[in-house]
Amino acid sequence: MASPLIQLFDHFREDLDDYNDRRERLIKASRDVTNISKKTIFLLHRIVMEESTDDHALAKHAAMRAREKLHEVQDMYAGMKHELEGDRFWRHQRQVSPGLQEYIEALSFAHYLDHGNLITFEQVEETLRDSNGVLYFPLVVSDYLLGLSDLTGELMRFAISGIARRGGRAKANQVCAFVRSCKSDFERMTPYIRELSKKQAITTQSLEKIEDAAYAIAVRGSEYDLPQDMLDDIVTQTISTFGSHGDMKGRSRRRDDETDDEYHPDL
Repeated sequence: MASPLIQLFDHFREDLDDYNDRRERLIKASRDVTNISKKTIFLLHRIVMEESTDDHALAKHAAMRAREKLHEVQDMYAGMKHELEGDRFWRHQRQVSPGLQEYIEALSFAHYLDHGNLITFEQVEETLRDSNGVLYFPLVVSDYLLGLSDLTGELMRFAISGIARRGGRAKANQVCAFVRSCKSDFERMTPYIRELSKKQAITTQSLEKIEDAAYAIAVRGSEYDLPQDMLDDIVTQTISTFGSHGDMKGRSRRRDDETDDEYHPDL
């Protein structure tokens, strides 16, 4: 029979093996969540850029499709519930956090397209509950805010991509005001949440890009006394002509490559 000391070290070994195995499973699950959330964001961008006579209905359709896709993530979190019971969640939060932030970014983008406002903490929590109303794991305020901070980058892409569409300039101005409000509100949280200051710098860059695009078109529009519909057509033709020379497509491909790196964090 092994001595009590050997038995004690065997117990430590089992605990360490269990911890490492669970950590690896959660890292893999978080990567899968990140991948699905990234695809959901791409799906939203793709649908809202489709031709439609009713942009509001198109945005509603995009949000519905995104929520259907995000059910896959919610099912994955349901399967992870037993892995994160009690204090296990706090021991493994760093493995869960990257995927959760990506999920919140996708969910908040769909919510914005559907309702035109910011998804609340309670609304995100509701998507992380089982049929009995029990949370799969605690939703940390820092993950919620960091996920929302990432949303501003997607809103920048949404505004600039659609600025050449009919009514796109007005929509870009709305997005600009919304992102500016988010930046102002999040600024008060930067002393308390690690990494938020870095994301605020990216939000500032996104806001500047929206402002520059909206300002450039506003200045050009003021130079000509044209009806709004005719001005929309001129902007659309200009963007189309620019893209036909391949520059726009090349930039789009480079952006996709950069986005792949952005959405696959080193866990």
